[in-house]
Amino acid sequence: MEVVATSLVAVLGTLLGSSLTYVFQRRTALRAEQFTRGERLRQERIDAYSAFAGALANFRRGQMDYWFAKHADRLTDGESVHDLQREAQRLRAADLEAMFRAEMLTPSPELDAKGRQALRAIDLIRETDDRDTLAPARDASRSAIYDFAAAARHHIPGLVDSR
Repeated sequence: MEVVATSLVAVLGTLLGSSLTYVFQRRTALRAEQFTRGERLRQERIDAYSAFAGALANFRRGQMDYWFAKHADRLTDGESVHDLQREAQRLRAADLEAMFRAEMLTPSPELDAKGRQALRAIDLIRETDDRDTLAPARDASRSAIYDFAAAARHHIPGLVDSR
């Protein structure tokens, strides 16, 4: 009878050990999966927000190039106002694409609004008629881009503003 009891305890101990091992391995695997998913989302946000801020800066430059070509006759050899207008339109389309990607990755309506405000501020450059109205539009667009970038930093886990 002692042999049966010893065997039974050994079998139960093995089953309990196997069950506990399974539970702990499962928890570890879930934690690793959550970490990997979070890190991938973090990297995608960094990429999307950076790409959008860069696209905003490029679109702003394109709008400025177009404005100066149209209002100040600053064309280089082979350029035309029409070419610069087309380039500004292409840059705006790239900006919209980057904005949509950033909006898909952010949980923040406020950050979406800052991105759209930056885009509108850049659009206003085109509507200015002289240098006196260009300067405030240029400054406002630059500030809006910086505001978006600063706000985006707060929506990336693990980034700490050390300033």
